[in-house]
Amino acid sequence: MREVSPRSPVAILLIAIVILYAAALFVAPLVAMVQGAFARGIEPLLATFRDPKVIHAFQVTLILSFGAVLINALLGLTTAWVLVRHRFRGSKLFDALVDIPFVFSPVIAGYAMIVLFGRDGWLAPPLVPIVFALPGILLAKIFVSLPFVTREVQPVLAALTPEPEQAAYTIGASRWTTFRRVILPEIWTALLYGIVLTFARAIGEFGAVSVISGNIEGYTETATSFVFRALNDRNNVGAYGVSALLCVFSLVILFVMSALRGRIVRREG
Repeated sequence: MREVSPRSPVAILLIAIVILYAAALFVAPLVAMVQGAFARGIEPLLATFRDPKVIHAFQVTLILSFGAVLINALLGLTTAWVLVRHRFRGSKLFDALVDIPFVFSPVIAGYAMIVLFGRDGWLAPPLVPIVFALPGILLAKIFVSLPFVTREVQPVLAALTPEPEQAAYTIGASRWTTFRRVILPEIWTALLYGIVLTFARAIGEFGAVSVISGNIEGYTETATSFVFRALNDRNNVGAYGVSALLCVFSLVILFVMSALRGRIVRREG
């Protein structure tokens, strides 16, 4: 599509509205958080990041987010493959269920996990506790970020033509070799984009994680839970500092998503 420079007053007004809208929603809160983080100077901010509880909260957040990314990358790719390549009774219902995390309240999801995996829950594990423990946080992050890989890979996989795959089978390639050498290169960018979205959703989750983890300091407290506790404790520097660092992570993820989206657009073009 040919780009057109704005010339009419209406077009210029629309652009100004969009810029002001973006500035009000994204730029202003980021500037406010950075300003709040440095309100008392840099030493209190550095003391916050040296706090063992803050370090542990980020460790829990990052490690379990990477765990959710790994699991959802494998299961999401498998789910997309099944929905595109196989037809079975109830497939449309299953396809719709993939989007449940988009419409399900994270707080309700966390409570449902307590009902299922709590001490007297329907699926209570006999050995390893899930509720108010790290496995529960991982489960919550997996749930809220479940659809992204599937929904990014699914349309790309459905658009692939069968000829290259059939040619690979003709010359004796196995199914795994065909997938690795023929199919995976075609869906790789979409898979990466879904992985980045999964990580972004997992790292910023609060509702479901807060309910199922119990926010135990030094154990199940995540970075987002620390921000909530710091605000209640009137630890403004800690809340603003951790929030600003999470925003830095979000900006890095945003740039990666933009680069991947540009690559997808170029490939489609």
